[in-house]
Amino acid sequence: MDTQQDCLLQFDRDLLSGKNICSSRGVFVTFPSSLKKLFHMKGLGVIICHQGSFRFSLNQKSHTAKAGESLFIPEDGEFQVLQESENLEVQILIYQIEPIRDIMGNAVVTMYMYSRITPEEPCCVWTTGEENEIMKYMSLLDSALRAEDNSFNLYEQKLLLLALTYRICSVYNRKLVNDGQEAGGRKKEVFIRLIQLIEKKYMQERGVEFYADKLCLSPKYLSAVSKSICGYTVQELVFKAIVRKSISLLKNTQQDIQEISNAFGFPNASYFGTFFKKQVGMSPQQYRKSL
Repeated sequence: MDTQQDCLLQFDRDLLSGKNICSSRGVFVTFPSSLKKLFHMKGLGVIICHQGSFRFSLNQKSHTAKAGESLFIPEDGEFQVLQESENLEVQILIYQIEPIRDIMGNAVVTMYMYSRITPEEPCCVWTTGEENEIMKYMSLLDSALRAEDNSFNLYEQKLLLLALTYRICSVYNRKLVNDGQEAGGRKKEVFIRLIQLIEKKYMQERGVEFYADKLCLSPKYLSAVSKSICGYTVQELVFKAIVRKSISLLKNTQQDIQEISNAFGFPNASYFGTFFKKQVGMSPQQYRKSL
């Protein structure tokens, strides 16, 4: 059985080599050395503090996590552990979104909502009440990581990551709604309803006016709310949903470009190709060839 030091060194190697999934595979009593220096996250981070406490900086702001609290580190976050207590026990998972990005829904945007809504005091650590449930996903993922690599195992890892991501989305969504009752609740409620509506209708409706009408708001106000909360306009969110689905169809089906264009209601394949190239930087045909 690997010692604690072996596990710490393996975690460091996985993290520095850019591995898709980096897990403590159990409890650490100290942080890996790579996280004690300023580290740029290439994926999402989840740290559950079982015992003790630690002080850290996230995007140049200092915070403290205590026993019973969960820390969520956003993609591209700048993270560093500054101090840790002697009786520390933490569980760590850092994973890249890219392998599951094409099968995630727009609801994943909710993971970033809270920190974007209040950038002066980003909420990244709190007692969620779901620590045990999150740890179950982490334990299942650890088992999958230990299993022999094959196509079935890789799909299992993807599905577990997807399930964990949606669980975290649910945690953020509840936090957003609860905090919304205290301040700025109306805007947050509108944004949640917008995300849910886009997820249902983006394949048929691309216009801001449709979403504004369904939510009984002006297009200008709705886009302003969306921009203030997540950094994207309604149009940009819809386009991101279309691109995500297009990429999934190009990767995972044999549908030709015309069929994919028809699925989104574009006038013709050429129009869809122009749209896709503007968003992704290459044509649908070039993207499929690059896979």
